[in-house]
Amino acid sequence: MTNAPDDTLQSLADKQALLELVLTYCRAIDRRDYALLLSLYHEDAVEERGAIFSGTAREFVAWVQKDSVNYAATMHRLSNTLFTVHGDTAEGEHYAEAYHRTLGDTPMEVTAAGRYLDRYERRDGRWAIAYRTSTLDRCDMRPVNSEAYSQFVAGSVVGQPGADDLSYQVLSTFNRHPAAG
Repeated sequence: MTNAPDDTLQSLADKQALLELVLTYCRAIDRRDYALLLSLYHEDAVEERGAIFSGTAREFVAWVQKDSVNYAATMHRLSNTLFTVHGDTAEGEHYAEAYHRTLGDTPMEVTAAGRYLDRYERRDGRWAIAYRTSTLDRCDMRPVNSEAYSQFVAGSVVGQPGADDLSYQVLSTFNRHPAAG
């Protein structure tokens, strides 16, 4: 049995909305726009990250906000993103890589890779995360190569974790969430 054209178009529209949702997660967490990050979850959503965190989405965002003061920069990337959509529910698996550059006298670069395993619901016409967990499949840690930053990319505009990031100056439609402050 094949999908009717309207079903296929709706499925594609839903998958695009879900893709934009998970990509916005990366932007929100890296730009430290915690109001935007929280808006990607339903109010009763659950986030489970093994022993490091398990709780509500609101508690997760507070945990991320507290933890982010340890990092000069973070960069989250997704690939191999798959969705299944069944009406107003969906599931997604996304291969993820998260880079963190620590602060301090001996800064480190930490790269962790794994997968996000999500369940979504569309409520009142809005897709959001209802449940997220993740796997850890790889982790690397090494000292920051200060020479690379001072010589190889010298003069480059340095990305900022917050509202001072260049993207907010040159991309007029990428404003911070109104509640971000």
